[in-house]
Amino acid sequence: MTITQLVSHEPATGKELWHGSVSDIDACARRARRAWPKWAAMPLTDRIEKLRRFANQVRDDAEKFARLIAKETGKPLWEARTEVDAVIGKVEISVTAYAERTGKKKLDSAAQGTAAVRHKPHGVMAVLGPYNFPAHLPNGHIVPALIAGNCVIFKPSEKTPAVGEFLVACYHKAGIPEDVVQLALGEVEEGKALVAHREVDGVLFTGSVQAGIAINRALAKNPGKIVALEMGGNNPLVMLHTPRMDDASALIVQSAFTTAGQRCTAARRLIVLESVFEPLMEVLLPTVRRLLVDEPFADPAPFMGPVIDNTSAQRLAESFLYLMTEGGKPLEHLRRPDESKPFLTPGVIDVTEMKSRPDVELFGPLLQVIRVPDFDAAIKEANNTRFGLSASLIGGDAQDYNRFWANTRAGIINWNRPTNGASSAAPFGGIGLSGNHRPAAYYAADYCAYPVASTEIDEPRATLGIGLSEAE
Repeated sequence: MTITQLVSHEPATGKELWHGSVSDIDACARRARRAWPKWAAMPLTDRIEKLRRFANQVRDDAEKFARLIAKETGKPLWEARTEVDAVIGKVEISVTAYAERTGKKKLDSAAQGTAAVRHKPHGVMAVLGPYNFPAHLPNGHIVPALIAGNCVIFKPSEKTPAVGEFLVACYHKAGIPEDVVQLALGEVEEGKALVAHREVDGVLFTGSVQAGIAINRALAKNPGKIVALEMGGNNPLVMLHTPRMDDASALIVQSAFTTAGQRCTAARRLIVLESVFEPLMEVLLPTVRRLLVDEPFADPAPFMGPVIDNTSAQRLAESFLYLMTEGGKPLEHLRRPDESKPFLTPGVIDVTEMKSRPDVELFGPLLQVIRVPDFDAAIKEANNTRFGLSASLIGGDAQDYNRFWANTRAGIINWNRPTNGASSAAPFGGIGLSGNHRPAAYYAADYCAYPVASTEIDEPRATLGIGLSEAE
């Protein structure tokens, strides 16, 4: 059934927050194509200046923006404020990244002229954003794409259209033309139409592995369209011996339950040495039970809010039940206090004895614990996944970390730090089902422009020194 209207609800209250009309994808694409030559021809300094005005616009509207993010996602207000800060900070990071990753280079070669490398924008880029960071993550594609000279059509998640609309309005208020950055509203069908549209030169996607694979499959016969996929992970957190159990417990909680576990870098599997298991649980489980779960504006401030909707909450509850029936032993039950709202208490379950553990991304506050006899078994278990986004080691020494770093398959590998909270000043991406080797964040510049090699000289010079018959 074709829909014509979108409606967004607040997860914490169920109240309608926003409604609007589904976009005409073909019209969006045609407008972007017409606008692109002028935007691409604009001097780089002018494009950067407009993006800096955008950062100032977001700064001016920061509190209003944060409150909207908190309402539409359910995340605590304190966390929504950090997301707005990331949106602002992305501009200067992207300016630096563009100069470093895709700047102009020239090599003089005397009589042979000049060899040059410059970068050109692809054209019209489709950005498909997720609901967990509905401003920061798509903005991480949009800003570098605009700096490079591309036009952007941004389709936010159908679960967070209000935040998407607010973000695009900030670009327009900053003086970036409305056809250069457009909002495309819709659900799956509109996303498919945007990905496949003949006027779209690139697809920049952050979201589920199922959607990412569908995009990859749809464009498999079109190598001319650049595709960057960031698709989450089944991320391991390996726990060795450490005297700092309280700190280790805090790192585990941050990794597994920040944003109600709705981060692609969230720890899904805690892999712990048998000898460490009992003393760790004595500290970790009481900490988990103390976590406040409440609506975004509650006082005192909660650690986490609800998951995005009731469907997600029900699936997570069913997943916890499945793990139990297949041999998992609950250490802290995942509970749903109110069946009418998507609040979940954080769950911890020992799945060591399960014969077959599902290698899936359970996108919520559910941590699986796996006990292992030694470090070799821990590394083997960490790599026992088709994903490869983020991994962390807690405890051990520098030699242990070097070994962990060298042998763990992931695009982000940390030591005594959470699996999440990656820096925008570093590349962000993974391998396997986590991505297609096009990391975002600082390296987003790489997929927003393509290199052009040139040899140049101010007048033609050439001779034919071989293969000629004698002159008559």
